[in-house]
Amino acid sequence: MNAGPNSAVQPRAIITGSGTINPVGSTVSETWAGLVAGKSGIAALGDTWTEQLPVKIAGQVTADLSEHLSTREMKRMDRCGQLALIAAREAWAQAGAPDVDPERFAVVIGSAYGGLGSTLEQDRTLAASGPRKVSPHTLTRLMVNGPAAWVSIDLGARGGARTPVSACASGAEAIVQGAEMIRSGAADVVIAGGVDASVNDLVITGFSQIRALSTRNDDPQRASRPFDGGRDGFVLAEGAAVVVLESEEHARARGAGVLGAVAGGAVTSDANDIVAADPAMQRRVMQKALESAGLAAEDIGFIHAHATSTPVGDKLEGQAINAIFGADVPVTSTKGHTGHLLGGAGSLAAVVVVEALRTGLLPGTLNVQELDPEVDLNVVTEDAHRLQPGYRPAGLVNAFGFGGHSVALVITGA
Repeated sequence: MNAGPNSAVQPRAIITGSGTINPVGSTVSETWAGLVAGKSGIAALGDTWTEQLPVKIAGQVTADLSEHLSTREMKRMDRCGQLALIAAREAWAQAGAPDVDPERFAVVIGSAYGGLGSTLEQDRTLAASGPRKVSPHTLTRLMVNGPAAWVSIDLGARGGARTPVSACASGAEAIVQGAEMIRSGAADVVIAGGVDASVNDLVITGFSQIRALSTRNDDPQRASRPFDGGRDGFVLAEGAAVVVLESEEHARARGAGVLGAVAGGAVTSDANDIVAADPAMQRRVMQKALESAGLAAEDIGFIHAHATSTPVGDKLEGQAINAIFGADVPVTSTKGHTGHLLGGAGSLAAVVVVEALRTGLLPGTLNVQELDPEVDLNVVTEDAHRLQPGYRPAGLVNAFGFGGHSVALVITGA
């Protein structure tokens, strides 16, 4: 959906279903209620493997996954695939389980690390107990494409099972790809989103080594604080979020309920640094997303920022947003509630924007006690902000990832 300034505005991809499981809730409705109420899903890790780690907090899914999945599914899938399948089934049910030609039905689910948890688990089993104890499901559990594959198998999608692997931009990029498939006529229905389940010692240690994580171990629920002047890093989390996209023709023909639409989107690469973001490209990707939707900056009613709670990242993104939208548009980041879902972050933000457009409420940015003076934005800090009557019914989602991956989505109301 990377349209140039002289390109015709492309057709919208209609959103007819959404699903999520994350540290705040195991469904969209439960998540939404928690976000609006200012609930935090971040807690201390009680596992013994955290004893030697500098960071001992994370956002974990607390639901019993065995209540959602069969024993066989629990055995064969990595936790990453399990979370994706649960979210996809919720979205599919809300969409009314569309009757669609399997060849015209696709899945695009991104992930940063895929089945890394199974990789570590089985490597330790091999070292401790030898090759005969390694699970025969090891390779299919660790595949980064596993979540997309399992969802396509479960729901019978034969139009492609794609897996964008673009770090923390993976879920948002998956939605852009899904919308492009709808727009181009390659598919009538696409399940798109992202997932990660990497709350483990290796990932925590790796991020700690580059000082990216908050070390507020004694105050977990206040550790993630996007845009706050005292933020000291993000909080690692797990979860999945997906949406069901349909062509407008297909959705209307079956009388589907419409939640919203992906009106535009853009994907760019910074070509700058493997870790450091380029604010010029952050501005560029937002501008390109607006162009693809045929909208101007003043048409955007609110923004869900990537804002993970890192000292440098939040400041640079705030400056990029201000350069295009000014300081008045309401801005939020729900990572204060959930922590950072990595590959699932951008798609969860998209689900949040859909719900905000439906309800007229925008969840606040948790734990902002004193806004960073270098962030000149209208950051929503209360539990929930009532969007003013006549607000522009379009929201922007930002998602950025290591490697210079930049994604922006424009979502409009039903």
